[in-house]
Amino acid sequence: MEIKINNTKIILKIGDITEEDTQAIVNAANSTLMGGGGVDGAIHRKGGSAILEECKKIRKEKYTDGLPTGEAVITTGGNLKANYVIHTVGPICSGSFKEREEKLLYNAYYNSLRLAKEKGIKSISFPSISTGAYRCPVDKAAKTAFKAVIDFIKNENYIEEIRFVLFTQDVYERYKEAFNEI
Repeated sequence: MEIKINNTKIILKIGDITEEDTQAIVNAANSTLMGGGGVDGAIHRKGGSAILEECKKIRKEKYTDGLPTGEAVITTGGNLKANYVIHTVGPICSGSFKEREEKLLYNAYYNSLRLAKEKGIKSISFPSISTGAYRCPVDKAAKTAFKAVIDFIKNENYIEEIRFVLFTQDVYERYKEAFNEI
């Protein structure tokens, strides 16, 4: 599924984000930046040790207490097809989705895009941030993701392609419903 807003193509698909060939992929990281489960673990495993080494350096030099929720940092893509990994921390929802969680999730998407622009990145792939282990409701998270992306496109009009790479048919269908409301 695909739409175009200004000069940006937004694509929605089912797939494995570690296989994407966009210039950057986004990692739904935890604040430690040391890898974990889900998307985070898959990116670290497939990308190799170069990603972890850069994450350790970021923790030592800039975020000694961990990456704050809603912020984003960038590392090499290591062994991935993507040149870069943008690591962002989404909110922990535990099933609820209040104004605070919505704002933090919005920031995770928007700040990832802002960092991509700063680095000259024209294509980027996102997973469904915070809807796995962090248990944000997929339908509400999808609407927040699209709002952040559209706001960025309207404000910046820089990135040429934004992909949402969703791991399961169920998550894809729920994003598709939100996507159709754009």
